[in-house]
Order: sequence, then structure tokens, then C-alpha cells
Amino acid sequence: MGIAVASGAPIAAGLVAAVVGGVVAGALGGSVVQVSGPAAGLSLVVAQLVHTYGWRATCMITLLAGLLQLLLGAFRVAKAALGVSPAVVHGMLAGVGVVIALSQLHIVLGGQSQTSAFENIIELPSQIVNNHSHAVLVGLLTIGVLLVWSRVPRLSVVPAPLAALVIAALTAAVLGWDLTRVDLSGGFSSLESPILPQGDWHAIAGAVMLVALLAGVESLLTCVASNRQHDGPRADLDRELAAQGVANVVSGALGGLPVSGVVVRTTANARAGARSRWSTVLHGVWVLLFTAGFAWMIALIPLEALAALLLFIGVQMVNLGHVRNLRSHREMPIYFVTMGGVVVVGLAEGVALGLGLAALLALRRLAWISVVARQAGDRWRVVVTGSLTFLGVPRLAEALAKIPPGSAVELDLNLDFMDHAGFETLHAWRQEHERGGGTIDIDEMHGEWYAAAVSGARMLPARTPPKHERFWLPWAYRRHVVDPVRQADSPCAYDEVCENGPDGEHAADGAQAVPDLLQGTREFHRRTAPLVRPLLHRMAGGQTPSHLFITCADSRIVPNIITASGPGDLFTVRNIGNLVPRGSSGSSGPPDDSVCAAIEYALKVLQVRTITVCGHSGCGAMSALMSEAPELPALRSWLKHGHRSLARFAAFPGEDDDAGPLDRLCRVNVIQQLDNLETHPLVNELVRAGNLELTGLYFDIAAARVHVLDREHFSAVPELRRG
Repeated sequence: MGIAVASGAPIAAGLVAAVVGGVVAGALGGSVVQVSGPAAGLSLVVAQLVHTYGWRATCMITLLAGLLQLLLGAFRVAKAALGVSPAVVHGMLAGVGVVIALSQLHIVLGGQSQTSAFENIIELPSQIVNNHSHAVLVGLLTIGVLLVWSRVPRLSVVPAPLAALVIAALTAAVLGWDLTRVDLSGGFSSLESPILPQGDWHAIAGAVMLVALLAGVESLLTCVASNRQHDGPRADLDRELAAQGVANVVSGALGGLPVSGVVVRTTANARAGARSRWSTVLHGVWVLLFTAGFAWMIALIPLEALAALLLFIGVQMVNLGHVRNLRSHREMPIYFVTMGGVVVVGLAEGVALGLGLAALLALRRLAWISVVARQAGDRWRVVVTGSLTFLGVPRLAEALAKIPPGSAVELDLNLDFMDHAGFETLHAWRQEHERGGGTIDIDEMHGEWYAAAVSGARMLPARTPPKHERFWLPWAYRRHVVDPVRQADSPCAYDEVCENGPDGEHAADGAQAVPDLLQGTREFHRRTAPLVRPLLHRMAGGQTPSHLFITCADSRIVPNIITASGPGDLFTVRNIGNLVPRGSSGSSGPPDDSVCAAIEYALKVLQVRTITVCGHSGCGAMSALMSEAPELPALRSWLKHGHRSLARFAAFPGEDDDAGPLDRLCRVNVIQQLDNLETHPLVNELVRAGNLELTGLYFDIAAARVHVLDREHFSAVPELRRG
């Protein structure tokens, strides 16, 4: 009824929309908990339509809007409505809330609302001076109950709006206040059938589209929000849009307000434990039964109390929580422009302004480019990040102009797109700089847009995530990092390199392509150091690793890669064969203080509570144990620590798996090294006390898979083998 009053429609029209929204949209809709009915967000549109075309023509516009929604639902375009920026939707609702609050404030003061928000603001001072005391008193009483009621837990069982209207009506009746009452004398029979609107058909068509789209978008957004509030079936958006269309056809035909999903009622329904669409259907049924059986009670409600309720709701529609959420996404300008446009100009105009600004900001973000040029010693480093389009060319040209002729330049292109204008600017500068004696080392980190343009290849925007980062690739596989531009005629892609290998046809000159260690450190300084510097700076005062990780010195084993760990996670010991000399009393080889020192330091100083031994397939140390060790005295002496592993392998031969005896020995060796660890008194004491865990890992190099080993059967734990 309050929304009907705010819309300038017959009071019964709001009740019709509530009944139809509950029964029709609830029974046919795609959401099991969404409650539909008249929405405050549409009241401003309806008020303008009533003022322009009259009430009966507005009903026809509602009916036609329903047909349009039904058509859109049939063509399954509901998800397209979700492309509207939430900032526009929230700004529209906030603007409508301000307009409702300003108009209903005049009624609370005992006067009449004006035709626009601007006029309401101008007339407000005189309305305050010439207010009607009884209207003000019942309005303050209604708002006071609304504020207090929901804060008292025992009273919250009864909805605050219902309690506020009942208390206001009873108080006004007892004290005999002079107020305007709700007139429901004619009931539903007072409603009139719709008629075709008269006037410019372009404006009428625009009004139909406006009602259909606003009601549809509000319904779909509410529908999506309702999915987060229950565990039942997920909403079917196309079905929901079609159901809203049917409801608007019925409501318009019966002389009711436009229908849409309402977030407040939907939230209340979900929180009450609704599990099926019967809860939404019964919402409409109860409204119908109450109106038919207790219309005399509704007639006791003062219109000023309804106006106070609408004033309260209008203020609540300016949701500060939405403003805070939009702030983190830098969309507050869209919100305030939309809200201001709705208040000052009109609903359709305000939404159009918000959509236009959202589109401009999105274009600006998509075309964003960052160009940073710094001098580092005798070289310049230029980093270009973002989308290099014609909009970013001035910024690029300005930065490149700072680089003196003849200098050495490292150019990092981290681009997700480059248009022809961007390429022309960059390529012309490169040619001019090299003609002046300068050198340019170009590295493209996110798709080779520049190299493809130089070679004339077609480069499409990536529809999948970019290829793997290069930090884990061996130097020989990073040939294209050196200068992708000079190799643009025959670029060596990652997949091709993996297929041909570093010594294949693409890497015939591999000796020149592979950078030395100093080149690797320079790449670290350029790429990785700026990213990890803040982390390492915080860790510079000490280390707190979680594992002592003992593994082989094999160059193919990189502990941080196979464990997805980072700086400070692993205290690592590497040696030939990942061997652990036994304690001094049981050692089969010469003493080795380095491994023992690492164990003591890890347990006593670093307080590590897990020791992991990690072996790998095809271990050269195990191969030497099975055959004859090479004529290397120190190596022969060190491999004596693996004799127990070889004896254990011979004592428990088992059935050789597909990997063969060598890899079985590699696994047996890991388990033996765990046993060797327990011969150290400190390790044995902590293990028995339950304060230290020993784990064996096995890395299958060819399969790139890490397994946890079963100490009893020397095999991978089945669960992890499948993982």
C-alpha cells in the first residue's frame, strides 16, 4: 500500500501486485525463495507514467512490459542483464530512495509532495514551518517504533513495519488525532481495466522498455543474491525472467502495479527457512485473504503513518555498505553520478548517465598502460605493462623520449594486447635508437605481440591464461629470452623446445644461446628481485623453516619446485644419493660432520619438527652401487654410506615393477636413510616423544610426480599415487 501511495496509484493496485507477484511469479519462477511484488525502486517510474499518461494507461504499459519480459525470457537473454554494473543498480536504488524520502517527508509534515525532488527541497522550509502537528506526531511515532522494535530481540518476532503501523493506528484512534485514513471502501472492485496510452508512440515504447528492463534487472539481481542465502536448487534466470513477465501481464490486466523481485522480502523469506516455492506462493495468498477478510482494519491506518514508513524505507535504500564495497573497486563515481542523475534529472536519465560513465571507466581500464623508464648504471630499463593501444601512445612516446641516444636499453613488454598504433610507435623508436648506436634487448613476458608484428604473424588476444612463467625453465630452454625480435623469423616456442630439446635443430647454436650464471643473476635482478625484495627484507633477521629437506645433488631436482615452497620454508641438505650417515656407533663409512651438523642445527636451533628424505628415479649414485663405482676415491668412500641400502634391496627383492630394479633401489634407499636418521640419538629421542616426524619422498622425474613412500613396502602410498 505504501508503494502504491508513493507511485500515485490506487492503494488496491499495490495489493494486487503483491498477490500476483506471490502466486504467479512464485509458482512459475526460477527461484524457490524469491518473493515478488511491488518494489520501491519502480515507484518513481510509475509516478512519472501516471502523471504523463494516467493510471489506466500505466496499467497497459505494465502489461506490455510483461510481454517484453516474457519474450526476453523465451530467447534466454536473462544473463545479459547481469552485465549491468552493480554500481548503476545500487546508485539507481539510492536515488529512488532519496526521491521517495523527500516526497513522503512532505506528507509526514501534513502537506503534499511536489512533482520533482528539486521542488520538494525548495518547498521543504515552508512545509516545516507550517506543519500539521498530528501528522508530525504520528510520523515520529511510526519512525520511532521502526528504530526501536528491531533492536529488541523478543519483539523482533513481529515485523517492525507491521508493529509500527498498528501502534500508530491505535494511538491515533485513541487520542482522536485528525489524520487521513487509508480508503479501501471499494476493495478490488474499485480497480479499472487498462487502456492504450495516447501520445507519441516512441515515448510509449521507451516507457515499456524502461519498466521491463528495470523490473527485470532488479528481479535477476535479487535472484542471484538469493542463491547465496539458501542451499536448495540454484535459480534458473531465464525462467525467472519469463515468470516475471507473466506476473506483469496479469498484474497490468487486473489494474496492479509493476511486479519485480524484492530483495528485502526475499531475504526475510530465506532467513525464515524457506525450502520451496510454496513459501512465495503463500505470501501472495495471505495478502489476498487478509485484504478480503480484514479490509476494515486496513482502513484504520493513517496515510501519514504509511508515508513515515516509506520515508524510513527510502533512507534505508541509500545503503552505505554498498558504497564501501564499491570504493574498493573504484566505482564510487558511477554510484554517485547515477544517484544524482536520478534525483535531479529523472530515473531513465540517471541510469543512462551511470551506464555511460561505467562504459567510459571500463574503456579507460581496458586501455590502461603503465610505462616506467629508469636508469640502472650504464643501462636503461623500460617496463611497459597493460594494453598498448593508441590511447597509451602519448605516454609511451613521452617515456621513450627520455632515453638518451646510443644507450643500452632493456625493454620488458608485459602486454596483453598491442594495436597497430602502439606497434608503429615502438618499432619506429627502436629503429631510430639502433641507428644512433644504441642497443635494445626486448623481452616479452606475456605473449609475443611485438615479435609477431615484426614477423607479420597474426596475434590474437589470449583466450586462455598465459604460458608458464620462465623461472623454472633451464637456461637452454630459454633461447627466445635473449632477443625475441632478432629471432622473429623463426621463433622457438616453448612447446617446440620441449619437443626438440635444447640440442635439437632449433638450438644448434645452443652454446651461444645459453646464458652464463651472471646473465641469470641479471635476469633475477630485472624480474624476480623487485617482487621478492619486500618478503626477503622481512626475513633478513632470521629463518624459521618448517622442514629439514635432505635430497640428492642431482641437477634435475629442484626442491622448491617439487614442493611448491618458497624462501624460508625448507632447510635443505643436498649430497650424492641423498645419503644420511648413521650415528657414530653404527656408521659403515667414514664420519661425516656436515650432514650431522645440519641435523643438529635444524633440530636444536631451528626447532624443525619434520625431516624429509627425497630420492628420485634414475639416481646415478644408486646405479654406481649396483655396478662398479667410477675411479673417484672420494665418491667411492662416500658411497659406503649406501651399502646398507644395497643389502636391504638384495634381502627384499620383491617383484620389480615397471620402473625396473634401479628405481626400486632408489626407493629402498630413501627408507634406509630414514632408518639411518633414527640412529642419531637426538632424532631417536624426538621421534619416540612424538615431537619429530620422518617422511620419505620419491620423485619420478619422467612423470614429474612426487610420491610419499610406505616405509614397510618401499612403495608409493596409493592415495598420493592417484592424487
